[in-house]
Amino acid sequence: MTTPAQAEQYDAIARELRARVVQMSCESKAPHLGSSLSCIDILVAAYWGVFSIDPTQPDAVERDRVILSKGHAAAALYATLAKRGFFPETWLNTFAADGSRLPEQPAPPGRDSVPGIEAATGSLGHGLSIGIGMALAGRINQRSYRVGVILSDGECNEGSVWEAAMFAASQKLHQLVAVVDFNKWQATGRSEDVMHLSPMVDKWRAFGWHTHEVDGHDIEALIHAMNDTHADKPTCVIAHTVKGKGVSFMEDDNNWHYRIPTDLELRDAQIELGVA
Repeated sequence: MTTPAQAEQYDAIARELRARVVQMSCESKAPHLGSSLSCIDILVAAYWGVFSIDPTQPDAVERDRVILSKGHAAAALYATLAKRGFFPETWLNTFAADGSRLPEQPAPPGRDSVPGIEAATGSLGHGLSIGIGMALAGRINQRSYRVGVILSDGECNEGSVWEAAMFAASQKLHQLVAVVDFNKWQATGRSEDVMHLSPMVDKWRAFGWHTHEVDGHDIEALIHAMNDTHADKPTCVIAHTVKGKGVSFMEDDNNWHYRIPTDLELRDAQIELGVA
């Protein structure tokens, strides 16, 4: 149960991360700002309230794993990892710069990779399969770690997502949690208009998953849903979110999928988020 003090802390972290992500987009001239803002609360719930992760031991065998399958929201993940202590926050100033360790979409783990990044993502539809592989490996090796995968709703257009969903259910991967950032938009239009996704919750249930439906900006509800797992099924949380959440002039405006904020818009966003 989240205490009032914890809830206040989580909300403050989310506001800080949103402000930092807007700044990163403005300074780097990198897009996908709306998509990054919609999943901030999911990331806060995952990294502060759900998964057991020690930033001082990012490669620990028993660590829980979190994969941001919607890799175009990498700015949100980087800001989260930096705030959580995986690397210095000054690294964020190099986001998307030539030669930076923080490319516009997450690079594969390796010698020069970013601590806390579990998989290269951005080519949509792959993250869930990678997470399933990790969960299955954990079972084979008798490890107790959990695996979380954050997907976009538009990503669920990919057939590979549903193949993975069927496999995870058939293997009863109870240590696997998928969260769908359901912000109702993708690059070219409303998700429902591009591909018929509804009823999203019923689809995941029909594929054999223990499924929850929550307000994706209610961090306490997200934590509860991600921890409310089933002994014989993987868990899916359908998180209803708002693209561009937290900045009124960006909310539910798909122009911010590619648009870059000006210095004035950055200032306005920081004032609105209470960090100016």
